[in-house]
Amino acid sequence: MALREIVKVGDEVLRKVSREVTVIDDRIRVLLDDMADTMYFENRGVGLAAPQVGVLKRIFVVDIGDGTGIHEFINPAISDMKGSVMSTEGCLSVPGKSGEVERPEELTIRALDRNGNPFELHATGFMAICICHENDHLDGILFIDKVRGTLDSN
Repeated sequence: MALREIVKVGDEVLRKVSREVTVIDDRIRVLLDDMADTMYFENRGVGLAAPQVGVLKRIFVVDIGDGTGIHEFINPAISDMKGSVMSTEGCLSVPGKSGEVERPEELTIRALDRNGNPFELHATGFMAICICHENDHLDGILFIDKVRGTLDSN
């Protein structure tokens, strides 16, 4: 496992659509481990998508610090979004900035785990917000594209 460099806003890789993972092998599992290590190293990070470390694969990890540990998502698909909530978001790829973003209050996500097994997760609150934020990265969308009002400096 290793720390990976986080790509910052302005790098064109953050604006590209990621490719579906067709083979889940040891390289993908190492990427997942490296992404987790990188996210935890950053202290403020609660999620990290593969494009944020320069890899255009449909993969992200999330750990919101609620005791459930890290959640890994390969080829995620979000459905059944309900409700609406405004939240203040930031991003490791957009350091020093935050803003108010509207996200669903709850959702269902289907994905593959690190062994290629399909799973479904119902998420609410902060977890749903983080999943949406990270999933947006897979489509080249940053939270700054969705900010309501002004972008604040932290």
